Amino acid sequence: MAEIIQRDGTWAFDGSTVRITPGLHRSVPLFRQTYGEIAVPIEAVAGAVYEPERKRGRLRLRLREGADPLLQATGGRLPEAADPYRLAVDVDRSGIAEYVAEEIRRALLLEQVSVEPAASYLLPGPPVPVSVRSSDGTVSFDGTRVRIDWSDTSDRVKRATGPRIIGVPDLVRVEWLPNSGYEDGCLRFVTRDAGPSRPPAEKDPFALDLWGSTRRDLLTALVATAVVARLPHPSAGADERVAQNGARDGAQDAAPVPLGAPRDAVDPGPRVPRQDHHDVLLRRLRELGELHRDGVLTDEEFAVTKAAVLRGF
Repeated sequence: MAEIIQRDGTWAFDGSTVRITPGLHRSVPLFRQTYGEIAVPIEAVAGAVYEPERKRGRLRLRLREGADPLLQATGGRLPEAADPYRLAVDVDRSGIAEYVAEEIRRALLLEQVSVEPAASYLLPGPPVPVSVRSSDGTVSFDGTRVRIDWSDTSDRVKRATGPRIIGVPDLVRVEWLPNSGYEDGCLRFVTRDAGPSRPPAEKDPFALDLWGSTRRDLLTALVATAVVARLPHPSAGADERVAQNGARDGAQDAAPVPLGAPRDAVDPGPRVPRQDHHDVLLRRLRELGELHRDGVLTDEEFAVTKAAVLRGF
């Protein structure tokens, strides 16, 4: 067992798994503490290195491309301090950090782990359900559906559309950009029906505009990762993506299944009658029409909002 314990967190390697546990000190970013412990199988690792510095060094774990839904969802845009695959190491523990990195590299050689991109996710991502309250609203994911409830400060176009519910089979991809404090970020859900041009995140009913607390808004990456983990893997061909989405279509109205539970052991509950959906749609369109006639929504805002409501149904 190779192990290093620091204020920033703990890494333990038993020859087959790198177990990364975030520290509890207030200096550890909220994102890493919320994401929790990560068990990285050696098959998902591409390399390990210790980078010495004058005051504190860095122990880094490099994962194979396509192995981790977190890295896929965030695309290398996580702030340095929030990266769970890096550990700040005190100078007097540099020897231990070098030893841990060397043990991981030795295991990679012994196991002959491929350096090629992974054909499927080798890490599960965060558990569901997961819910995050951001500056633009609350986004939740139960494993089958994404739900966005807008805040009182959201753009009126978004609030006029009501809560946004998106099934996984309707999703093509998830786009995530962090709020840097200098520039707004966004969490956007791109559906099959999305056109080539989309409105800015502040007016897009399928996107959260991240403009508030950078510490809190960063947690939206948890939802992005959980959704990405359940979308077809980037290496899947077009035919395979269609097959996977088709398989999900038949189960999109079922209740989420707890991890490890057989699907036939879960009661999906009553389905919402198609007529009820029609009534809700007509009521929503009437409300938008009244807002447009009263001058609350401009012509452009009414057109965008109406299209979003129709896509949502």
